[in-house]
Amino acid sequence: MNYRIFTLVLGLSALLFSSCTDLEEEILDESLTGTDGLAEPVTGSISAAYGILPQTFRHTRYFGLQEIPSDEAILPPRTGLGGTQWADNDTYTTAHRHLMSSSNSLVTESWSYLTTALFRTVAAIDVLTPLAEAGDAEAIQGLAEMRALRAYENMLFLDSWGLTFRKEATSETSEVLRGAEAVTYIEEEFLAALENLSTTNGPGRMTQDAVYGFLAKLYLNAGVYRDPYGTPVFTDEDMANVVSYTDRIINNGSYALSPEYFDLFNDENHDNAELIFALDLRGVLNNDHNRWAYWSMSGSLFPRPGDFYLSMDGTDGPAATPEFYQNWVDAYGNVDPADADARFYQKNAQVPAELEDISDLTPYSKDTLGLSTDKDHYFIAGEDFEIDRGIIRGTMWAPRKENFRSGSFMTGTDGNGNSGFRIYPLAEARENGSDPEDIVYYVDHTLDISLDGSAGYASGYRFAKWQFSKTSDDGNNYSNVDLVLLRLADVYLMRAEAKLRMGDAAGALTDVNTVRTSRNARPEQTPAALTQITLPTLLRERGFEFYWEMSRRSDQIRFGTYEDSWTSKTDSDVHHRLFPIPQEAIDGASNTPGYLEQNAGY
Repeated sequence: MNYRIFTLVLGLSALLFSSCTDLEEEILDESLTGTDGLAEPVTGSISAAYGILPQTFRHTRYFGLQEIPSDEAILPPRTGLGGTQWADNDTYTTAHRHLMSSSNSLVTESWSYLTTALFRTVAAIDVLTPLAEAGDAEAIQGLAEMRALRAYENMLFLDSWGLTFRKEATSETSEVLRGAEAVTYIEEEFLAALENLSTTNGPGRMTQDAVYGFLAKLYLNAGVYRDPYGTPVFTDEDMANVVSYTDRIINNGSYALSPEYFDLFNDENHDNAELIFALDLRGVLNNDHNRWAYWSMSGSLFPRPGDFYLSMDGTDGPAATPEFYQNWVDAYGNVDPADADARFYQKNAQVPAELEDISDLTPYSKDTLGLSTDKDHYFIAGEDFEIDRGIIRGTMWAPRKENFRSGSFMTGTDGNGNSGFRIYPLAEARENGSDPEDIVYYVDHTLDISLDGSAGYASGYRFAKWQFSKTSDDGNNYSNVDLVLLRLADVYLMRAEAKLRMGDAAGALTDVNTVRTSRNARPEQTPAALTQITLPTLLRERGFEFYWEMSRRSDQIRFGTYEDSWTSKTDSDVHHRLFPIPQEAIDGASNTPGYLEQNAGY
């Protein structure tokens, strides 16, 4: 049963209300066959439902909406030689301070894309239901996938806005559910989908194990979802359900923790044995933005040398807050976290020992950039180069272009006659108004960063967790790295948390240490097993494991730290745990009084 359809432009009025949006819909061939056999076959309607999710999780949408308000990331207006960037009408400063309005673009665009994604699952259900009722096996499985995907998307709504939309057919008006009623609805949808889901479709599609994992996540957060502004009540019944569903995944032996942590976020991650659910961005399914790699990185960074990668760079976006970095320092004391934990840092740029210390290098003219001596760069074949990964401090090493930010990458031959690309410490030479600066400055990422107007282009340690794609010529926008939404480590740590909340500290400690000590591909950096576990320690451990993966905000709410103060953020209003509903969505539903009511506190 092969459907060949094209992406539909679905109005948000399909959910009863409308919302102004700039949906970047492309007409895509969703013909069930990928390029070079890479993409798994799917029906056109299912492909449309899955296909919009990369756009939904884009950095300036749902991904940024989860990261910037947490104590993990901060994005100030950056000032310096290039003027000011990322001011963006205070979009990111108000999000970080928990003072965003209902017109904040992180909110409005996330809502718009997620409502469209949700409607696409309903549209797919419309198509698949009669075929499934007629006994078509592929339609039966597809229908189960769409019900599971609809439940997952509704759980995202519940987590961020405290509501879900019950909509069984495109011809119906959505019913808005909140609190315990919303939790029950999502639970029922996941359970109804289970029987007909595949167990072998891989991480790119909803499977039974994906639903087990999302059910565990639902029960783990149910105390928050039922009463989003109160003190969460984590019942033994909910926690027992978490253990039950995580047990099913762990005990079936279908997944394995990745020895090399950063392999999880590499170009070839689709077949990583730890992945349970991810957005398949290989081949023809690579249809939109995955900017998680470049958003945090220096604007002077060109991560891959060669004519194929000329459009790859960084954009000087978010950085780690000093408080988030301090968590690592507190955990390892006198030992540098780069030496103590393989999840913090992976050194890939093989800088010769004599060049490691760049403190004696002096700025030089743009006209002689990289041509002065052989003492400030080394040579390497393009395919052998990879930037350092993890949390980046100080100065990175990377290739440079002939005209600093344009032209081809610089090449040369060293004293031994070996030819290759020139690899330098990152440097900055932005223009100041209309006059180009003559001096090149080394980019030295510093810990200090705030929203007080002092942040420069080098302020803040950076996240280099996701790999710049090696198989995409425009890795900033069309990366082939699958977006990981559920993996085995989360299953272990959800089980650990449920056990700990039920009083089984020993069982929780075992699960936490299973994850920590599994990252042993670089033995000298394998995290040592913990000797005890508490809730604050477990929150810290989740931060170490899931940073830059949209986990931190909901973790903070569940562990009771979201109202704390951190860099440039002092707001403690519990109503700001949820985001404002876009005013344009409320206005669009004005013909149905009371259909959408603004969340408290906005």
